[in-house]
Amino acid sequence: MSMRWTARTRRGTVALALAAGLALGSTGCGGGGGDDKKPEQSTSASKGGGSHASPQEGQSDEPLAELKGPSGLLLRITSAVRDSGGFVTVSGELQNDSGTEAVIPSALSGNETEIINNGLSLGGATLVDSQSKKRYYVLRDTEGRPLTTTGFSTLKAGESIDVFLQFPSPPTTSSDVTFQLPLFPSAVIKISG
Repeated sequence: MSMRWTARTRRGTVALALAAGLALGSTGCGGGGGDDKKPEQSTSASKGGGSHASPQEGQSDEPLAELKGPSGLLLRITSAVRDSGGFVTVSGELQNDSGTEAVIPSALSGNETEIINNGLSLGGATLVDSQSKKRYYVLRDTEGRPLTTTGFSTLKAGESIDVFLQFPSPPTTSSDVTFQLPLFPSAVIKISG
């Protein structure tokens, strides 16, 4: 009886220590959230000047590319921003432009087992830098999950979702790259930053 109680107590102590460590880690890495938003808002406010919502930093009213895919899906790429951490974040919107519900094809996840095992995503996307003759795949976290929008399977008629994809950054001398996503046409986009 005392051995069982000791084991239970030890497990509880370990779980409590892990929870505290994760809470401290996420607080330290999170940056509080509020400070990150202030520069974007002031930059957007200086750009704004109309009744429509101001675009986010690095985005313009005109999309970088519009790609029409299967089942009435429309991918609008609004920005491709290089950051100092060595990667490029491509942002946009995936919209069902048809009059009926669209099922998101599994082919958008690509054909790599590690990405497929993590569910539907845009993990099959690539950036091609023809200048340096290299192809860049969507980044993954330490557990193999793609650093892109995940967890969507259908879009209702007219519905849209915001999407993002993160890639390793091509050299700073390369600003024009080709964005590729299975079942969609390719498009040349310009990287800012």
